[in-house]
Amino acid sequence: MKEVVKYPHCFVCGDLNVHGLKAKFFYDGEKAYTELTADQSFEGYRGIYHGGIIATLLDEVMIKAVLAQPVVAVTVELTVRYLAPVNIGDRLMFTGRITGSKGRLYLTEGEVRGNDNTLRATALGKYIEASSDLKKTLESSIE
Repeated sequence: MKEVVKYPHCFVCGDLNVHGLKAKFFYDGEKAYTELTADQSFEGYRGIYHGGIIATLLDEVMIKAVLAQPVVAVTVELTVRYLAPVNIGDRLMFTGRITGSKGRLYLTEGEVRGNDNTLRATALGKYIEASSDLKKTLESSIE
């Protein structure tokens, strides 16, 4: 298990973003993952974790699987299916893995489960390896 690269000011994984989630992502050789508690700071409706934050975390865990290759990429497409509400205070496990690739395009799938192992949401993502100019900018951000 190794921690996946991050950008210190990233909203999701950055240690230096005071408003961010500060999630730590790891890669075990086949999937990226993170675990966190649904914080009230990101409440949508009363007592319910905001769906946009769930989508953001799914996007991040899937791209972390690509970054672990190591391939510097950006999101092309993200599809999220919500299956059950996430309550504030729930402990969550997000996982993402690569399901295929063609040229510079990487296909991924992700999911989030509650501490009772209930599937809360699934996602499909497409990521494209960054072109050389963009890649230089992105690589200079990553630590």
